[in-house]
Amino acid sequence: MEIRQAGEQARIIEDYPDDKYAPSCLLLGFSQAGRPLHIQVSYVESDLLKIITIYEPDPKEWYDYTRRR
Repeated sequence: MEIRQAGEQARIIEDYPDDKYAPSCLLLGFSQAGRPLHIQVSYVESDLLKIITIYEPDPKEWYDYTRRR
């Protein structure tokens, strides 16, 4: 449920067009409870995203969860 909530209003914060297997990007979204989630997805087809990994960003490593320190 949290992943869906975060994904529905997520925005791209990093783009990896030359990723190893297919273009991918890193999304930032928030659950209804306000929990930040980073979701890395590949986008081989325009109407289909494949989730590669999901994690809660460490505030010690990110400014506003959008820029690496």
